[in-house]
Amino acid sequence: MTDAELIAHAKKARERAYAPYSGFSVGAAALAADGRVFSGCNIENASYGLTNCAERTAIFKAVSEGVREIAALAVVADGTLPCSPCGACRQVIAEFSIGRIILANLSGAKKIVTPEELLPFSFSLDPANK
Repeated sequence: MTDAELIAHAKKARERAYAPYSGFSVGAAALAADGRVFSGCNIENASYGLTNCAERTAIFKAVSEGVREIAALAVVADGTLPCSPCGACRQVIAEFSIGRIILANLSGAKKIVTPEELLPFSFSLDPANK
């Protein structure tokens, strides 16, 4: 799957965002190693701590369907810069070793990063990292 196709899945997911408090709609699409795509949007709540980001929604949907290998993740929002994940999402991305993260905006800007670039020194099950 091309970056453009994965971004298109994320854009479509963004249209379903529930963001009445921030007005900032985000979409994400996780590409499983087997080729399936799992999309997600941000879902806000009046109690902000209960909000779930688009990235975690997409990743958790994939995991709940038995996926453990995610090849790529696209994240899209309507900002001047490509949309960058929050800290919690960065840790979840690191947990599943998603090697290709495509950050994009609706204007066509994009940046490709690795989990290490997003979150150096992430928590890990690797005994060497403890």
